[in-house]
Amino acid sequence: MLETKNLKVAYGSIIAVHDLSISVPKGGIVTLIGANGAGKSTTLRAISGIVRSAGGSIFFEGEDITQLPPHKIVERGLSHVPEGRMIFPILTVRENLEMGAYRRRDRRAFGKDFEYIFSIFPRLKERARQIAGTLSGGEQQMLAIGRALMSKPKCLMLDEPSLGIAPILVRTIFEKIAEINRELGLTVLLVEQNANLALKVSQRGYVLETGSVILEDSSEALRANERVRESYLGG
Repeated sequence: MLETKNLKVAYGSIIAVHDLSISVPKGGIVTLIGANGAGKSTTLRAISGIVRSAGGSIFFEGEDITQLPPHKIVERGLSHVPEGRMIFPILTVRENLEMGAYRRRDRRAFGKDFEYIFSIFPRLKERARQIAGTLSGGEQQMLAIGRALMSKPKCLMLDEPSLGIAPILVRTIFEKIAEINRELGLTVLLVEQNANLALKVSQRGYVLETGSVILEDSSEALRANERVRESYLGG
């Protein structure tokens, strides 16, 4: 469903991503792991059009989307939950969810979508009228995922969903990611510092180092790989 070929991204003279090629199959969960500065978040930002690539190509459902602006990429069914959530803090929970559906025209379907999101994240239903900036970190992450789902994506990209969340909620967030993938058949590309959890929930993974893929394999094989265990799984 999603593929990059020899992707290159630069910030001035600094190469953040170099000749990066990954493939995300329809209906699967693929994770990118690596140390800070490895190029994981930059890869997602390039795919979603937030930053421009300096070379290579990005394909979504066989279409070259490398030069498309972000809103056109969203319209094609690719949604990005950014690092740090980036919710609208002065809007209510419900208004944030409505913003996720900004490009949609089928407003009659919104009610059903709200019901589904509230069934996954009951806390959001309880806080539907609450100002989003007053939510806890975990609740804001739930809201960011729900907002992305309101765009009716075919593929969901998640950047560090566990960042800044209480440990007790981290496992809940990952359980919900797996549930969404299972129930909706939604394709997921996941960037996550908690490599152990990321590899447990995904089927395939890529290890990035200084902007390049240094290892790719099934998630099970990566979890058993001695180099991965020592570097990213705490031995």
